[in-house]
Amino acid sequence: MNLHRPSVRDAPRVVRPRLRRFLTVADSGSEQVVAAAPPLAVGQIFRRFWPYTRGGRRWLLLLMAFCVLGPALDAAEIWLFKFVVDEVLVQRDLSRFLPIALAYVGLSLASGVVSFADDVTSTWVGERFLLALRSDVFRHVQCLSLGFFERRRLGDLLARVTGDVDAVETFLLSGVAQALWYVMRLGIFLGMLFYLSWDLTLFALVIVPLFWFLARYFSRLVKAASRERRRRSGSVSAVAEEVLGNIVLVQAYNRQEWEQRRFQRENLGRYRATMASTRIRAVFGPLVDLVEVSGALLVMGLGTWQLARGRLTLGELLVFLALLSKLYSPIRGMSHLTNTFYAASAAAERIIELLDQRPQVRAVPAPMPLGRARGQVEFDGVSFTYPGIDRPALCDVSLCVEPGQTLALVGASGAGKSTVAKLVLRFYDPEHGAVRLDGTDLRNLRPTDVRDNVAVVLQETLVLHGTVRENILYGRPDASEREVVAAARAADAHDFVSGLPEGYDTVVGQRGRLLSGGQRQRLAIARAMIRDAPVLILDEPTTGLDLESGRRVMDPLRRLMAGRTTIVISHNLLTVRDATQIVVLDRGRVAERGTHDDLLVSGGTYARLHRLHAPAATGTMMKAFP
Repeated sequence: MNLHRPSVRDAPRVVRPRLRRFLTVADSGSEQVVAAAPPLAVGQIFRRFWPYTRGGRRWLLLLMAFCVLGPALDAAEIWLFKFVVDEVLVQRDLSRFLPIALAYVGLSLASGVVSFADDVTSTWVGERFLLALRSDVFRHVQCLSLGFFERRRLGDLLARVTGDVDAVETFLLSGVAQALWYVMRLGIFLGMLFYLSWDLTLFALVIVPLFWFLARYFSRLVKAASRERRRRSGSVSAVAEEVLGNIVLVQAYNRQEWEQRRFQRENLGRYRATMASTRIRAVFGPLVDLVEVSGALLVMGLGTWQLARGRLTLGELLVFLALLSKLYSPIRGMSHLTNTFYAASAAAERIIELLDQRPQVRAVPAPMPLGRARGQVEFDGVSFTYPGIDRPALCDVSLCVEPGQTLALVGASGAGKSTVAKLVLRFYDPEHGAVRLDGTDLRNLRPTDVRDNVAVVLQETLVLHGTVRENILYGRPDASEREVVAAARAADAHDFVSGLPEGYDTVVGQRGRLLSGGQRQRLAIARAMIRDAPVLILDEPTTGLDLESGRRVMDPLRRLMAGRTTIVISHNLLTVRDATQIVVLDRGRVAERGTHDDLLVSGGTYARLHRLHAPAATGTMMKAFP
């Protein structure tokens, strides 16, 4: 078998333009939502996923035994038909019918037991394979760096982790088991056919090359169409996830029709790719049936001629024809199975592409141990550029914040403030310079150890679909109920939580939409409180809150900051005035640094920005940091 990766380019000249039109018409004038995975040979795919069968390989031997027993019992039942015809019907001797009937019953019962055991065992092996592979894929995806998720469509990732993984099992286990079953049936039935009439059997095998030619011809087309269908399925999921995840924005700007057209474009692409594959299969099926019927008619004619000359008995001819139908069935099944293999390989390619992704941030072979850090954070000549972006996000940035101190990062949007937070969390590593925790370069520490020492309150308040208690415990899952309540009290959240219908057991809805913005933020503060990490990052903690909500949030924030190394990121200068040190970033560079009063006196960028904010200040907000 030729194991090279077929494509549209391999298709015959007559069919190729039409197939290409089926696969590309929906992309005309638009950029692909999800790119196609790199093509791979069938052998490469088998080698890549075979290790996942390790836990169930011993059961594969049992499945192989079932593949032999099943066809053997079928063949025995057919062979009994010869005795029914020759010994009972032709001889008109009913005395032999009872033992033959009992033999039929016994074989049927044995066949049922084998079929049951085969179904249960094969399903168990297949599901164990899926369990291991899907868990490994999900674990791998979670370990990828933040930059990967910033470049990829979430809907496409979900499609790969679910539907594409299922297709891999079909490719590697179910398909292989079915192929083995077909081979065993071929071997057993072919042996019986040669035993009955070798010359008639050779005549029947003349059409086998036609089966093979049709399978080879159409499988190339099916694989190309299936690859496009899998890609389009990922595109449909990606668009749907993006639209439904931002449904407030979509409805607020009345973009439903535009989004519907975008979804319809990808959906139409999947429809056309599916129809291309279906049409190819629909043509393939009748052609195979035609070849099978032609072969059977030819054999029937020759067999009747041999029956007339006494070379075959009537029972032998009928059994021969029955066996022949059973012989053509696995040949046709293997032809269809080839198409199934190629279709499933398109999904396997997408999984392999995902598994081949490597995190940008990795632990060194021998990382330094880190318990609870003191909390000193230092940037030493740090420069960093996001992948795919020309302009650096940070350029030669140096700063240091001691344990218990507060560092405020201010500046315009895009100045590099949030990039500092991502580097402290080691979502990325700097290209030049070093980020240190307690004097140790973060690159010499495990990313998990670094993040265990950092608590975060983000600008986008991330709340999970679960209870209030589960959201607070997300900061430290082993915390006690007493600690949960204490964290909620410190975050000024206990009162509103107690007023919820089920208190701490109240489900807050997807992304916490059953709570107000201030309530979600106080819940996030409670989560950071219970984590009790020495380093705290506050990324625009009051953005999107009204003045009253902002005032209520600042009190628990002050309690959270007490005794911790805190990095406050804000464009609102009124929330950072009492920081130990204020650093003004401008286009990724440090423009100014100092205390609030020193920077006002210097009359530089900070003073100018402060004058812009001061007129809008109210007495409520001025008391944020008294």
